[in-house]
Amino acid sequence: MFSPDSLLPAFALTLIAGLSTGIGSAIALLAKRTNTNFLCASLGFSAGVMLYVSFMEMMPSAKQELTDYFGSAGMLYLLSAFFGGIGLIALIDFLIPAEENPHEAQSIEDMGKNGKALQRTGVLMALSIAIHNFPEGIATFTSVLESWRIAVPITVAIAIHNIPEGIAVSVPVYHATGSKKKAFWWSFLSGLAEPLGALIAFLFLIPFWSPAVNGIVLAAVSGIMVFISLDELLPTAEKYGKHHISISGVVAGMLVMALSLLAL
Repeated sequence: MFSPDSLLPAFALTLIAGLSTGIGSAIALLAKRTNTNFLCASLGFSAGVMLYVSFMEMMPSAKQELTDYFGSAGMLYLLSAFFGGIGLIALIDFLIPAEENPHEAQSIEDMGKNGKALQRTGVLMALSIAIHNFPEGIATFTSVLESWRIAVPITVAIAIHNIPEGIAVSVPVYHATGSKKKAFWWSFLSGLAEPLGALIAFLFLIPFWSPAVNGIVLAAVSGIMVFISLDELLPTAEKYGKHHISISGVVAGMLVMALSLLAL
C-alpha cells in the first residue's frame, strides 16, 4: 500500500499529467489557425513517446512483476492484459459511430465547413480523451508503488501525449465557436479524468494492491497507449499529408524518451 509520504506525490504526478491537456490547448490557441505542420509534428512526437515507453519501459516492468508472481504463467497474464487494454479502447471506438468518432481524422479545413459538426467533434473528442485518460490516471498514480524511475517516465510520457490531445480538443471547438475560453476549458476539463482515475485507484485498487495487480495495470495501459498511437495519432497526422514531418516527430519522441530514461 501507499505510505503517507508517497500519497501526495502520487496525486501530484497524476494531476500534472492530466492537466497538460491545458498546455496543448494554450499552444494551439496561440498558434496560427491552420498550422498543420505543428499539429502533425506534435501528434507524431506523442506517438513516438507512447510507443517507446510502452515497449521499452512499461511492458518489461510488467513482465518482470508478473513472471515473478505467477512464474511461467505470468506471460499469459501479460499478454491478456496487453491485448485486453487494446480491446477496451477498440470497443470504445466501435461504440461511437464513425461519422461522430473524434478518432476518425478530418482536416481542419474540412471540419470548418460545418460549424455544428466541428463543435460536436471537439466535444466528443474531449469525452473520448477523458475516457482514455481515466486508465492512464490509474497507471500514473499506481506507478509510484513501483519506483520513481518508472513513475517519472510514465508521467512525462502521458503528459507529453496529452499536449497534442489538448490541441485536438481545442482546435475544433475554437473554430466552431470562435471562443478561446470555451476551447481552453473543454480541453482542460478532459484532462481531469486522470486525477479521477487516481482517486478511483486509491479507493478501490490500493486495498488489494500487489505486484501482480501493478503488472496487469502496466500491461493494460501499454496496450491502450499503443492502440491510441497507431489508431489515432499517426493516422491523424497522415491525414494532414505531412508524412515525413509525422515520422520525424515519432523518431524525436522516441529519442527524447530514450534519453530521459537513460538519465534516470
